[in-house]
Amino acid sequence: MPASLYSWNEPDDLAARGTLIVLAGRGEHGGVYERFGRRLASDAYAVRALGDPSADPSVLEEAAKLLADESLPGPKVLVGSDTGARYAAHLAAEQTPGIDALILIGLPTAPWISGSWDAELEARTACTTHQGRLTNDPDFHRGAIGAAVDLPELRLDLVHVPVLALHGADDTISPLDQALDAYAGFSGVRTVTFNGGRHDVLNDAQHRTAAATVLLFLERLRLSPELPLIAEGLG
Repeated sequence: MPASLYSWNEPDDLAARGTLIVLAGRGEHGGVYERFGRRLASDAYAVRALGDPSADPSVLEEAAKLLADESLPGPKVLVGSDTGARYAAHLAAEQTPGIDALILIGLPTAPWISGSWDAELEARTACTTHQGRLTNDPDFHRGAIGAAVDLPELRLDLVHVPVLALHGADDTISPLDQALDAYAGFSGVRTVTFNGGRHDVLNDAQHRTAAATVLLFLERLRLSPELPLIAEGLG
């Protein structure tokens, strides 16, 4: 069965500026990224969101189809959160056609054990709106964040496109120091950390700043893979 696909499109009166393909993380489905999808779509980026590849292998097939879909405008950026980040990097390392850049969110680095739903919710996000969304979402799988899953090796040395890595400074599911160690030595990775941020960066209390960071990256990517600066001087 094909992976469930959630879509948000640019306004009718604007030409799309690119496409984001989101791979969700443990316990999530693509609809969890509705707020992010609507915000980026309002800035004329098409957004397609899929589920967790570690739970549904068909997600990778669907992602490859979207990357090859010529009706979707470029640049095409693969966005992965949690386990989705590891699989996004894997697709890029495998030289899957159509990937112009990667955005990796909350890269998982070690197993995490949750004692309760409340503990998981607090570790995922400080945003009360998103906490309510997860609590009342019948399609969200509680406890999956602590499940042992086999993940592909992180081979960023084989990735030849720009990489933006977003990570919460207070992420207890994937501690920041471990994530920075995983990214160390790869000059193509630009890392942005969020003070007070937890694991689900795109749906955390700083979700507006996270979306703005992604948007700036996309606008620079549209100019060149070298990501030339557009504006300078903001303190």
